[in-house]
Amino acid sequence: MSEQNHSEDLNSAVRYALDTTHAVAVCPFHLNVVVRVGDDAAETHAFLRAKNLRRSNGRPWSGQALRREFKRQLGEAADHHCPLCFGSKYP
Repeated sequence: MSEQNHSEDLNSAVRYALDTTHAVAVCPFHLNVVVRVGDDAAETHAFLRAKNLRRSNGRPWSGQALRREFKRQLGEAADHHCPLCFGSKYP
């Protein structure tokens, strides 16, 4: 999918940026579990990629909105491994 498909929705734009920079991964056994890889450079790259996305009206997302959505999505992601694969409960 192209960047344009993700640029209209903030949630989708941030997820696209995180996925394409490999800052997060989906567990291959539990498709509802997103895992934070823990690569600071990839997360920074994802933020910069999302910051450069333009909506159809040509305007970028505000930095504050992007930071809030990145914080939410990365906060919900499991750290380094899938908790369901390791026997713990996923929040």
